[in-house]
Amino acid sequence: MLEKLNEFTESHGALQKGRGLITGVIALTLACLCFLGVLAFHFPQYLTTPELRKSYDVAILRNVMFGAMVIAGGLSLVNILFNRSRWLSSFAFLLVALTAILGGHKVEVDPNFPSDTPYIGLDWFILDLLGSSLIFIFIEKLFALRKDQPVFRAEWQTDFHHFIVNHMVVGFVLLATNLMVHKFFGWAANDGIRGWVAGLNFWVALFLIVLVADLVQYWTHRAYHEIPLLWRLHAVHHSVKSMDWIAGSRQHILELLITRTLVLAPIYVLGFSKEVIDAYIVIVGFQAVFNHANVSVRLGPLRYVIVTPNFHHWHHSQDQEALDKNYAAHFAFIDYLFGTAVKSDKLWPAHYGVLGDYVPNGFLKQLKFPFVWKG
Repeated sequence: MLEKLNEFTESHGALQKGRGLITGVIALTLACLCFLGVLAFHFPQYLTTPELRKSYDVAILRNVMFGAMVIAGGLSLVNILFNRSRWLSSFAFLLVALTAILGGHKVEVDPNFPSDTPYIGLDWFILDLLGSSLIFIFIEKLFALRKDQPVFRAEWQTDFHHFIVNHMVVGFVLLATNLMVHKFFGWAANDGIRGWVAGLNFWVALFLIVLVADLVQYWTHRAYHEIPLLWRLHAVHHSVKSMDWIAGSRQHILELLITRTLVLAPIYVLGFSKEVIDAYIVIVGFQAVFNHANVSVRLGPLRYVIVTPNFHHWHHSQDQEALDKNYAAHFAFIDYLFGTAVKSDKLWPAHYGVLGDYVPNGFLKQLKFPFVWKG
């Protein structure tokens, strides 16, 4: 069973219908998340993110876990009974059973656990994977650009490994970026400017925070393309050859730290309110995934104002007219303003990836790539 499961996870392509593979994958995914969830309930001080603990309702999470256990257990049991992908469904059922044995959704959490322990963001990984996959896979199926591209396309494993690591180390990223922002930009904070920003209307402040962040992101992104040393880091992100909701997760951890520090610096210096920052986080989180998605969306004339999947797909293109273009993450007019917007008669690019295809596939190889000066 384990050998078959390992062989399956190393493969790619469309799942054949009528063999229980689709329901088996759904069951296994939910079962894995339930098992990770029960571990988070048992060890919240080490496996959950302090910032998230203050935001979500544990009772709702318990109901979500219970529902996921019922769906995963039910789907896997039906497949086992009707001899459909038994090896896959049996593993899912065992995980659901193990989750139930460990207490499942009923695990009691002591509210007095220490909150200053080292941690990994297992809860952030679970919630983001569940939410992103449910929303964006559905959107991709509804408005698919490349209808023949399967969910498990080539090299999906590499992007999933990036997704796991970049979510698990959320605590390290937050700590490191906060330290760097305060150390290098703390001197620039001005109470007068902060007071003025704090007094702005919410919608004005939201537009301003997105604009400021995108201007910093634009020049940072442009530097990644124009400075060879930085390009070695950024080339990892550009090495993805298929665009979909998880493609944006392919990002070197060092680039993640540098970019977040530089983008968070003006947000900290200007002193935006928590409500505005929270709204900005929702916007940047959605666009980061949506703009890489396999969806055919252009938004008419608005595409000259707002970054769309069409706009960002061109940034990942190997077409000559698109190289080192379309840097903005939120406002497309920034690229038009600075003369770096793609001008092409074609609606969509034909090929994605790094020109010359010299970045190796595989998470560990890509982690080492910027520091290996061969090829």
